[in-house]
Amino acid sequence: MDAEIIRNYCLNKKCVTEGFPFGEDVLVFKVHSKIFCLCNLNPPVTINLKCSPDKAIELREKFEAVIPGYHMNKKHWNSLIMDGSLQDSLVFELIDHSYQLVISKLSQAKQRKLKSIEKNS
Repeated sequence: MDAEIIRNYCLNKKCVTEGFPFGEDVLVFKVHSKIFCLCNLNPPVTINLKCSPDKAIELREKFEAVIPGYHMNKKHWNSLIMDGSLQDSLVFELIDHSYQLVISKLSQAKQRKLKSIEKNS
């Protein structure tokens, strides 16, 4: 999976913005100003995703291409190496998981705003 597929998938989610706050090599995706995905554009492309702690450990044990989050809290973030060994469906599932974890920590007002956007879509 390449960075453009990841980018399109992330941007299709509600209230997502993108930017380069850490330099031109790392594309960052946020929902309501909270990061849920970082994409290192240098080969091999890697993405950092928020993950529940138990699931993070399980994924690291199961897949060589899933490692503790680079420059992130290792308990709550994984780095996925996009070397072709991970199925696209798993990568999309983990992006969704990260997005949902971040949304669950937003204020109730922001969560209501997201739900109202979803209803109007």
